[in-house]
Parts: sequence; structure tokens; C-alpha cells
Amino acid sequence: MRNLVFLTFLFVSSLAFANDSLKIPRSTVIELTEPSTNRVYPLFIKLPRSYESNKDKKYPVIYLMDAWYSFQIASGATRFPMNSGAMEEAIIVGVSYSNGSKGPSSRVRDYTPVKAASWKLETGNADEHATFIRETVFPYIETTYRAKPSERTFVGNSLGGLFGAYILFEHPDMFDSYILGSPSVWFDNNHILNSKVTKSELPIKVYLSVGSLEQPEFGEKEDMVAGAKLLANKITTQTGEQTLLEFRVVEGAKHATAFPTTLIQGLDWIYSKQ
Repeated sequence: MRNLVFLTFLFVSSLAFANDSLKIPRSTVIELTEPSTNRVYPLFIKLPRSYESNKDKKYPVIYLMDAWYSFQIASGATRFPMNSGAMEEAIIVGVSYSNGSKGPSSRVRDYTPVKAASWKLETGNADEHATFIRETVFPYIETTYRAKPSERTFVGNSLGGLFGAYILFEHPDMFDSYILGSPSVWFDNNHILNSKVTKSELPIKVYLSVGSLEQPEFGEKEDMVAGAKLLANKITTQTGEQTLLEFRVVEGAKHATAFPTTLIQGLDWIYSKQ
């Protein structure tokens, strides 16, 4: 009889959950308008577990590109280490694509540093998108929430990793730490490798990672491993002594699978309390 009651409870509970959409705790979605273009960008925001109970504390902010992909991964991957005290708690912000954009058009436009004539989609809007993040997103987050302006982490993967490398070289002090996953160094004939570098006046940590199978011999279109190594060399030799680089290769990972490991290992390297 007891087993029957328990099974009935499980069945009823399952039906109840089946009728509800899954929601990420302590998260919300807002929209911000880019003043220069009137494009509207959704922001996905998640607050730390201690945010409401610890009213005097200010928190670092992790800014994720490709929010629809990265925000859920970051939320799930950091839940245990942050809640258990193994990792410093942080506000998580995912910057999504502009409303109304189709397919990859928003990310291709906003994450690429120069206009590439060979591309059908619009490219080359990285500087304006960086300006939007710096002048619109940062002020909103830092006036609405108890966020530390001195502790911002950039997270980008693929074209998002290219965008992060561009910011690191052009506007390094926008963030004090960067996680660059499988960056698309190949874009426009390796343009990023020939770009100028502005040295930071403040300490910066850069976590650069790529999957070991991100090479043509394993079915990839581009040699992402070679590109990441060349980018690592540029960071080491040109960004100055204030920049600390950690370069890792994710064994057995392809371009489609390397990012989750890159993300959590990078965040652990930056925010671990151990």
C-alpha cells in the first residue's frame, strides 16, 4: 500500500511538472536598445543565491556572448561550485542577438572586427557592438544591481571568441578577465593576428581554449588548433606583462563540444576559492 501511494505521488508530480515550463532560478530577461541603431538586444540575467540575503555585498559579473546557447550552460555548470562555496559567486549576464535577426546574422555582424567582402551576411560591427556593451549594458547592470565595475569577465566562443580577442586588443580594460573558446582566428584571412594591440594598464587574465579535434583531419573546415596557438603567441608577446594567459587544449573535443568544458574550466581558473 505504501509503495502504491508513493508511485501515485510520483505520477501526479510528474503530471504537474509536465504542464510547467522549466525556469532558471533567480533569472530574468530585459531588453536594451542600442542608441546608434535602435536595435533591441535581450539580456538574460541571473543573480547569485546569496544576493537577496547579503544586502551589502557587491558581485563580479560574467558577460556571455551567444546568450541562447551559453546562458543555460553557465547557469547549470556554476550552480554547484558557486552554491557550495568552491567558486566565488557572480552575476551572470547573457547578451543575446538583436530582435528580429534571422539565423546567424546578428552574431556574424556584431562579432566580426572588419567587413569581409567574401561574406554574404553583414560583417564588421564589432567596434559598435563593443561600444553598446560598454556604454549601455555596463551602466544598466551596474546601476540596477550590486555589481563590481572592476570585476567583469568576458566569455565568447567561436565568433564570440574572435570578438573577445578583438576587445582584448582594442579595448582591453573593458574586462579584467577573458574566456576565449575556440576563437575563429581564420576570419578574413587571420585578420585578428595582424591587428594592433593596446596594452592594458591593469592586470588581465585570459583563458584561451580549443578542442584537440578542431582540425581538418577530423572533419572541421578550419584548423582551429593552429589558429588558437597563433593567437596565444600574439597575446603572450604583444599584450604586455600585465596580461596573464592560460592556454588549454580540450582533449577529444570537436568545435561543437569544446565550449562547455572551456567555460567551466575557465571560470574555475578565474573564480576558484581554492
